[in-house]
Amino acid sequence: MSLGTQLWLATAVLGLFFLWISFRVSHKASESFSNYSIAGGTLPFFLIFFTEFANIMGVGNFVGHAAKGYLNGLPWLFFILGEQGSKIIFALFFAGFAGKFTYNTFIEMINDLIVKDKVTRVIAAVLACSIMIAWTGGQAKGFGTIFQVITGANPIPIIFLFTAIYIVYTTVGGYYSLVWMDVVLGIMVLVFGTIFYSYAFKIVDFSFAEIGIRLTAMGKANMWSFGGASYGVALTNFITGCVGILAAQLYWQSCFAAKDQKTARNGLLTSGAIAIIMVMLTAMVGMIIFTVNPNLSGEEPMPWFMMNMVPQFVAVGIFLCIMAAGMSSADSTLNSATVLITNDVISVFKPGLTDKQLLTIVRTLTVIIGISAALVALYAQSILSLFSRAYSMAGGGLVPLLVVGLLWKERPNEEFVTGKTNSKVTPWGARIGMIAGAVLSQINSLGTYKILIALGISAVLIIVVSMMTSDSKTTAA
Repeated sequence: MSLGTQLWLATAVLGLFFLWISFRVSHKASESFSNYSIAGGTLPFFLIFFTEFANIMGVGNFVGHAAKGYLNGLPWLFFILGEQGSKIIFALFFAGFAGKFTYNTFIEMINDLIVKDKVTRVIAAVLACSIMIAWTGGQAKGFGTIFQVITGANPIPIIFLFTAIYIVYTTVGGYYSLVWMDVVLGIMVLVFGTIFYSYAFKIVDFSFAEIGIRLTAMGKANMWSFGGASYGVALTNFITGCVGILAAQLYWQSCFAAKDQKTARNGLLTSGAIAIIMVMLTAMVGMIIFTVNPNLSGEEPMPWFMMNMVPQFVAVGIFLCIMAAGMSSADSTLNSATVLITNDVISVFKPGLTDKQLLTIVRTLTVIIGISAALVALYAQSILSLFSRAYSMAGGGLVPLLVVGLLWKERPNEEFVTGKTNSKVTPWGARIGMIAGAVLSQINSLGTYKILIALGISAVLIIVVSMMTSDSKTTAA
């Protein structure tokens, strides 16, 4: 049986298994919008750990980061440190705080605790949704690349095939199906990931030094050195990764779904620590692949490795690892995107919707947004370029509002309380600062430090405009 046939068979078996799980928990998801979006805020540590771990380890963390390691060498670890290390920062400084509440989205939290304003809430939801759409599309694009390289199949139908799988089981089971599937998927990633790394590092006798020796012999010593790295670019990559994660709904969503603060913090802390190690190893595997075949391009390194450097049964195992990671990330991000739009856009314009109406809307949006994500994936240059643009735009607009809002309190010595005006940020301060940050983050003429400029100007505008409009505060939420 050919490798391509085995990949198709694995796809069919896993797809059917996931559908079975979705239907098994569909009755719980259908009880209320809160159950559909955050499982009622009741989840224990092991479910939070596995859903966070499985969400983190998406296709981009295998296919995308292997390709970037292949191209850039060690300097790419700066981006990984920002993107993955930000989960640790999030866990230490935000997860416990979020775990105190049971909001459906972190945009709802910003609206309730920081700035009560409908316009701000809608703009923020659209920005936050951009990351989730990028992630959903990125997973499908990764699968399209794998099947194209290994089987010769046209990647476009593959992208839409996997998107259809995400749509169906996310629609049926909501957050309950995601977390239970993530237990299975997380275990698969750990098992097959270990096998994958074992075979990859066996090529260099399990020696990091050997990678450097081989690269030097090829005239690529710069790939095994931080000395030749642009520290401006490295800092930008680090900040981009950090702000993108802080603006990602799926991490906040799992915190709201946790049964308490400790569970939320520990779940993300442990999963993030494991993930940062695995992703850095993946980038190094990209470097190992370069020492074997320096003539690959784009996101070909990982599929090429699967086809040429390991036994077929191991290649299938690696595919199952990537598939498990990708499907977990895609279902969670798709769910997050639809919950954001339902909770923070539609409900704002149509308050008083019943749970039944909200569930109908969120399931309809799952189809619409899933297809939109697939279309976005078709036009993206690469998985990580898609992520990076969404990270900077959403992070540039939302993170200054979040940080300024949490630090600039009306009553510095009091805890944040739901339903009260807790922050000095005004609606106009939030709107102008948020839009400025999002727009500036996309202007390339600002140079290497455009994300830092965007964050700084956004934060200053939020404070200055809020001070100028402090008498105009409303409770328009």
